[in-house]
Amino acid sequence: MAHTYTEESAIPSVPTDSAAYYPDTDGKLMAASDLHRRLFMWTLQALEAYYAEMPDVYVSGDILIYYKEGDPKKSIVPDVLVSFGINKGLRDTYKTWVEGKAPDFVMAFASEKTYKDDLGREKDIYASMEIQDYFLYDAEGLYLPTPLMGFTLVDGVYEAITPDVDEGIHSSVLELDFRLQDKEIRIFDPIANDWVRTLAEQAEARIEQAKARTEKARAEIAKARAEKAEAEIALLREEIERLKGSSQIP
Repeated sequence: MAHTYTEESAIPSVPTDSAAYYPDTDGKLMAASDLHRRLFMWTLQALEAYYAEMPDVYVSGDILIYYKEGDPKKSIVPDVLVSFGINKGLRDTYKTWVEGKAPDFVMAFASEKTYKDDLGREKDIYASMEIQDYFLYDAEGLYLPTPLMGFTLVDGVYEAITPDVDEGIHSSVLELDFRLQDKEIRIFDPIANDWVRTLAEQAEARIEQAKARTEKARAEIAKARAEKAEAEIALLREEIERLKGSSQIP
């Protein structure tokens, strides 16, 4: 889904004679389909939640990256990016010379209109920017050689990442695994041995855990009451037998 400016006319102009103008939108739609949009938003929200407590990790998506100062035509729009060592402040655009670095991880959600550039020109641009990991995902499973692909930078060139035994792709820079479940993208944290969840999914998980604790407590209370009742019944039976014995005529 990422794209670059290819025509000078696509760059809006403003009255200025001292600085280039860097627009914050390319005027193109964010997603190619509802499925595309839903999985893109899930991925972005999952990574935002994962890094929520780390103040020096910036996560964003569908934001224009300008990678050459003074030339607003040198721009590209990854669907997802993660950049370490910079603050989480809200940005209209990402200028590499302002941030002091390029992102560390970018991801493209391929579509019919973008997959050729995703695998070609834009891949080359990300490599020239020295972005360590570049991942691609084909939500429809129609355009890429495989629905999930990953590349890592080695000596300035992207090399394909070999899938693991679970067909996941490991991002060394994020230390996370990207996997498919029923063809939908998911993220696994191999260090925590758990799935990465959005904030909404985390809340749902806490609700389910609370329900489970409640049911367990109710079961334990019911068990304790049953045991107490059984003990009382046993004592009453003993008392009845004692009374029967004491009432017999010698």
